Parts: sequence; C-alpha cells; structure tokens
Amino acid sequence: MPVYVIGDINVTDPDRYQAYLREVPKIIQRHGGEYLVRGGSFEVMEGTWNPTRLVMLRFPSMRAVHAWLDDPEYQPFITIRHQCAESSIVAVQGVEPIST
Repeated sequence: MPVYVIGDINVTDPDRYQAYLREVPKIIQRHGGEYLVRGGSFEVMEGTWNPTRLVMLRFPSMRAVHAWLDDPEYQPFITIRHQCAESSIVAVQGVEPIST
C-alpha cells in the first residue's frame, strides 16, 4: 500500500538548505520514494492552513518510509533540516489502486 509523506517546510537558511536539496533525493529514491510535489505554487481552497513550502513524497510502504528516515546516510541531513528550516511532516497510508 502506498504511503504519502507530506511536509510543510519553512526554510530559514536557504543557502545552507541547498545541501539538503542536492543530496536527499538520491536517498529517497534508494528507498523507493519519489517526489510528487516539491515547493510548487498552491492555492488554499478551504480552512486556515497556509503552508510555506509544501512537499509530498510517495513511498511503496510505511516500512520504506522508516527505512529512509532511519538510513544512516540521511541522519546528517535531518540535522541540517532542523538547523535551517522549521518543518511539520506526516506520513499517511494511501489506497490500493483499483484493478479492472
């Protein structure tokens, strides 16, 4: 079952954040993840949530999400993200595609 990781990232140090942007996609891909949204423009349709920079990833399973988060190569980039951005991140299970 696919799992979607949704993040609201407020980058406070764009220069330092470049290392994260440059290196993390390779680690995500290694765990079967892919970017679906990466900071594109958006429009709030209802409610008061107004994300700063929206990111959405798709992984094949929750196990793959945890493997990415626990990957030793990713650990220094978590530190970078915490030091140069404020982030809220959730993982949510999707639905299986309907077979015809």
